[in-house]
Amino acid sequence: MTTFLGLREQEKTAFFIDGANLYKAARNLGFDIDYKNLLAKAQGACHLVRASYYTAIQEDRDQDYSPLRPLVDWLDYNGYTMVTKITREFTDPQGRKRYKGSTDIELVVDMMQLADRLDHIVIFSGNGDFRRAIEAIQARAVRVTAVSTVKSAPPMASDELRRQADNFIDLADLEKIIGRSGAPARKPRPNDGGDDEYDDEFEDDYDDVEDED
Repeated sequence: MTTFLGLREQEKTAFFIDGANLYKAARNLGFDIDYKNLLAKAQGACHLVRASYYTAIQEDRDQDYSPLRPLVDWLDYNGYTMVTKITREFTDPQGRKRYKGSTDIELVVDMMQLADRLDHIVIFSGNGDFRRAIEAIQARAVRVTAVSTVKSAPPMASDELRRQADNFIDLADLEKIIGRSGAPARKPRPNDGGDDEYDDEFEDDYDDVEDED
């Protein structure tokens, strides 16, 4: 019998969620994640030690507000460990105000620090930059499952990450399980070549955060 995310009841497990990457994967597939349901299903299927969510936050200096703040606050109050960083503001060559931020280092450090107390790590990201960290964690006899998608345009999961993980689960196959019910139907986003899209190999040092203006 296949269990949710391949989780095992007696295994000490932790979730590491690359917030920007998971958001883009779900958006490109056309649905929203039900984080309450995700956490509940995980807690019922394994010994969940921690579920950590990593994201850069774009603070509006004029209004002291971030579009991500409601989600971050909700997750913080509902069982997730939040790791956030304020984005850096810069002006691109076209004179547009842009924001950059990444929590990749924080995610990797936390995985490495917790690995010796875990049996299984589930990383919600397709970023190939995590491959080496996954390899090091596997050397400590910890199973690693990666959750992302190759069914979007462009694919969000790098080939090297898929090959390294012990198990790869396509996010598209989880829509009926952790998709948010009652949310407005979304059309999958086409690859329009916009500035905020990841490239196939996720080579950027920072994740783009869109300006809401």
